[in-house]
Amino acid sequence: MGRDGAARDFYCALGPEAARGGYRLEVFTSLASTNDEAMSRVSAGDPGRLWIVAATQSKGRGRMGRPWVSPPGNLYASLLLIDPAPPARLAEIGFVAGVALIDSLRAMAGAGPSIRLKWPNDALGDGAKMSGLLLEGASLRNGFFACVVGVGVNCASSPLDAPYPTASLKSIGAACSDRGALFAALSDRFVHWLEVWARGDNFAAIRAAWLERAGGIGEKAQVARRGERLEGLFRGIDAQGRMLLERPDGIVETIEAGDVAFDPRKT
Repeated sequence: MGRDGAARDFYCALGPEAARGGYRLEVFTSLASTNDEAMSRVSAGDPGRLWIVAATQSKGRGRMGRPWVSPPGNLYASLLLIDPAPPARLAEIGFVAGVALIDSLRAMAGAGPSIRLKWPNDALGDGAKMSGLLLEGASLRNGFFACVVGVGVNCASSPLDAPYPTASLKSIGAACSDRGALFAALSDRFVHWLEVWARGDNFAAIRAAWLERAGGIGEKAQVARRGERLEGLFRGIDAQGRMLLERPDGIVETIEAGDVAFDPRKT
């Protein structure tokens, strides 16, 4: 339990696999940011395998410092890991997280809605964005590296003023939109896929799982990066997780970072 207690209407617990794996959980009524709280534990010497969950956030954020609106009813969680892999492999955790999240969302949604991954690790519900992941890290004095994986999922609601289509588990007609149930599933699936990943020794399996869950492969995509906009066909990801974009002239661009957009009707 968190130091200020859990929200009264929010029951949250680790899944059985996560509990058996020695993971811990602290739940808060409100935080500025679950990632900030997790990062503060790094300097305090926390051993890791710690989930921080908040019922609301006042200063939630996504990639590139963009604000993440955090009303009640949605899931805001961060996982702190200490020395999860050699530093050169740490970025791969984003793909591990994406696969774990898709599995968890599909378990909540049931057979009806289409839930897919959008590169690098956003979840799309019926073609609209319903989650975001934020990876942050810090070097430790002992030479190890701390990694924080922040997860925000639209369970009960989604923002109406976003510059792209958004969705929530509720809006796509999921069989279950309870954030506590989603977190329990996510904590277990994270354990599973971290074990498969094997500290980066088996990223090939993560890549294969990611591609099986991806949306938009073979479809038209637009990528905004460093002030330019590229268009082409999404051809998947390479062995390092970089996006492959086939331009109209047939040349395949390797994209390391950028904002990707698909036609939501085709994902």
